[in-house]
Amino acid sequence: MRPKNIYAALQYLLRGACIVACVGAMPALAQNSGQAWPAPGKSIKVVVPFPAGSGSDALARMIGQKVTEQSGAPVIIENKPGAGTMLGAQSVARAQADGYTLLYTIVVTHTQNPHLYKTLPYDPFKDFTPILQLVRSATVLVANKNAPFNTTAELIAYAKANPGKLNFASYSPGSTSHLNGEILKMQANIDIVHVPYKGTSDATRALLAGDVQLYFDGTATAVESGRAGQVKLLGPATERRLSVLPNLPTLDEQGIKGLNIVGWQGLFAPGGLKPELAEQVAQVFRTALMSRAVQDVVASQGNELSGAGPKEYAEIVASDYKRWGDVIKHIGLSLD
Repeated sequence: MRPKNIYAALQYLLRGACIVACVGAMPALAQNSGQAWPAPGKSIKVVVPFPAGSGSDALARMIGQKVTEQSGAPVIIENKPGAGTMLGAQSVARAQADGYTLLYTIVVTHTQNPHLYKTLPYDPFKDFTPILQLVRSATVLVANKNAPFNTTAELIAYAKANPGKLNFASYSPGSTSHLNGEILKMQANIDIVHVPYKGTSDATRALLAGDVQLYFDGTATAVESGRAGQVKLLGPATERRLSVLPNLPTLDEQGIKGLNIVGWQGLFAPGGLKPELAEQVAQVFRTALMSRAVQDVVASQGNELSGAGPKEYAEIVASDYKRWGDVIKHIGLSLD
């Protein structure tokens, strides 16, 4: 139908131009409505509550690099060590819940600290949105190579005959290495003395030097030291035997109950992150986690990949919160 005058013709042309413009804009509008994450030009800040160069820091940086390679978004690692991960956790808890500020931390932040301290600068549930459980990790009970025992049973017998003469290291008060030592004391009914250090490196050096006789060490370090003949491997504190130590019975198999709460490393966003956005962030980091390079590093450390997303991860955090709470309450440990 042809327009009958100039005014009508102008309206006809404008209406057509609008249709063309709107149709042309539809892909962009669809993309925006899909809330693609990460958005072009946006960087992602990942707060790591440990010193640069630590094991968790190294893995966080590797995963961050993979995210950058795959998505094009720069990943900035910000180290905020101190106060048993609380400094770094607090900074993320106060950040905007837009998916661009994340916390890469370990089990202690959300499941142990709340029971060890009467007051925390964050709420472990309200102030965080679980995104992705990255790695399941374990500790292995190791002894100095010159210790007068070679097995867990011999350790217990020696400790009972020599109360207070054995020391066990931890990489910080209230850490898994500390709590596992307390569980060992309680379940085996032995008197061994806790000696806290500032970090895993110091604790490992103390063990190798003979300043302490026992230490619940990370799997990678324990296996490396054991193969080098620097320590005696007594047993992993795990639910099942480690793939890198298939012939070493777990402490549970050796009769020490309660030493089977597996640790983990994972990713959190500030509280209140929308569920659909949490799933998008999780998928981007899961893809990086499952890259061959990351898989090889995790396996070499004796750890296991997880990849549990927001809903499943939230259930894991809640379950471990209760389990560690029961342990800490039974021990009567407080760090305030």
